[in-house]
Amino acid sequence: MHELGTIIYVIDTVEKLAVEHELKEVGSITLEVGEVSGIVPAYLEDFWLYARKRSQLLKDTDLKIETLKAVTFCENCENTYSTVDYGKTCPYCKSGSTYLLTGNEYIIKEIEAV
Repeated sequence: MHELGTIIYVIDTVEKLAVEHELKEVGSITLEVGEVSGIVPAYLEDFWLYARKRSQLLKDTDLKIETLKAVTFCENCENTYSTVDYGKTCPYCKSGSTYLLTGNEYIIKEIEAV
């Protein structure tokens, strides 16, 4: 369960940014989580409810999660397609010469300062 580590990282990062920018309160944090990142959004939400209580700055902060679609690129036919629907094999030309473009990341997209 790397979701707890992810949440701890988010809290540490936001607290450092809050000090740098003299923020007194944070209304919400929006994370973008890739479809095939291996991160389970429901676990993030559960850990967030627990971990935010340990931060005076973030104790009332909401966590918003947006899913980034997993998209794969085919080197043979140069098409893109849904990774979740078709996996590594291109649905257009049946090639296995493909690579993931998006969907494996997690990003702190937005911090709403109040």
